[in-house]
Formats: sequence, C-alpha cells, structure tokens
Amino acid sequence: MRRATRGTDDGYRSPLAPGLRSSREAERLADELAFAATRLQVLAEDPPGLYAEVADPLGDLEERTWLAFLIAYLCPIDADDPFAGIEAVRTPWASESAPELAGAPTGPRSAYDAARASRTLEAYRGWAGRSGSQSAAFTGEPAWTPERRFARAYERLALPALHRDARFDLLVTLGWLGVYELEAGSLALGGDNRVTVAAKRGLGIGDPHLLERRAAELAAGCGVPLAALDLGLFNWESGERASLGLGPGAEAEPDVQAAARAALGL
Repeated sequence: MRRATRGTDDGYRSPLAPGLRSSREAERLADELAFAATRLQVLAEDPPGLYAEVADPLGDLEERTWLAFLIAYLCPIDADDPFAGIEAVRTPWASESAPELAGAPTGPRSAYDAARASRTLEAYRGWAGRSGSQSAAFTGEPAWTPERRFARAYERLALPALHRDARFDLLVTLGWLGVYELEAGSLALGGDNRVTVAAKRGLGIGDPHLLERRAAELAAGCGVPLAALDLGLFNWESGERASLGLGPGAEAEPDVQAAARAALGL
C-alpha cells in the first residue's frame, strides 16, 4: 500500500474541491481518482484474477454472482495474488454450504466480522431466496434504469454487518464486469465511513444532497465515472492506496491522471 500524509495550507483553491487548501492534497486526490477510474476500466476490459471468472459470460450466473459477493465481502488483499485467500475458502452457491472464513485474509474494505459472519451469509442467501435467485434479486424490474437498479439493490442489501463500502463495491463490480446492468447514480453518502468523511472534507460541505451534487460535479470535471469517487475518496482519506485486485505497483493511466490533475488546476 502507498501511504501519504496530509498537506498544509499553501493557498490552493479549486471550485471542484472547495474544501481543499493544499495543492499536495489536491494532487493526491487527483491521483487516487485517476487510479480508481483506471481500475474500473481494467474491470471492463481485462479483469484480473477471480474478477475474470465473474465476468465470464459462459459461466453459471448464480455462481458468478456469488463469487462477486465473496470478493466484495472479504476484499482482495494487496499482495502478488490478491485473491488467494478468497480462492481458498470459496464454496459453490449450488452446494448451499457456507464457506469457512475463520482465518481467511481480508482486504482493507472487507465487511467480514467473525462474530457476525454466519448472520451475514445467511441473510444474503435469504435476500436472494426471497426473489427466487440472486440474478432476480439484482435485476429487479426489467424496466428499471441501471441507476435505479443500483439504488434499489443497494438499499435491499442492507444486511447484518454488510457495510456501505462492501455493498457499493459489489454493485459497482457487477456492473463494470458486465454481469448486470448496474450504474451508480449517486455515492450513497452518509453515516460513519471513510468515503463520506472524505467527501465532506474535500467538497467542503456536509448536507447530503449538496454533497452528492458536488461529487457529481467533481467526477464530471475530472472526466472519471462517478463510481470512481468511491475508491478514490476512500484511498485519499486513508492516506494509502488499496488496489482492490490490481495488485501491488498498479498505477493510474497517465492520460486519466493528467486530466484529473488539470481539472483540479494542478
């Protein structure tokens, strides 16, 4: 992971990030947004590791969806094989057997809680079962737009110990891997999580509606998908880069990085 410290006020100002007073902070934000956007592009074009299995249209849809859930729930680690721990504990959806997660390595955005893991997994199966299948649960109504489908699934995935970051990343991943038509229309900001804290700090406001509007403006200005702000803000606030499956040493596409820096006046 790449670690960074916060910068001091050097007179920096930007209408896209009105909460910032440091050009160093702005540069880090631009770089993390660019990295997050690059990750989404990689998911869509050449997904690494287990993400490739999730994206494979020839695979069983229920198994692919279940694997995506396990990836988001445990979170890839930042190592040469980010998915090794997930591969070791995964079980087939069709078996109805819960994976043995005790001792499994978890990544920086994992929702795994040893004391509540069984409840989370049971609740997820129950959620899917009420719709008849995972695919039906994620698809919802055929007439829904990808944004509405994302929002409804996000709301309904409010399961025990399945926090915002895991839910959001699961839906973003399923959308960008082409499994379901899902697209983030907002960042689902609110509550006590790093993404919301970072958004408030960088965008200089706490009102949820204005925060979402400024987030959309920041994404558009930097030329990145709105969904990229999720990981971008998380990494920026953390001061260290979680690659979420891309592995150590992964970098942002130079053109994307340059555009984000230019948008922030750097």
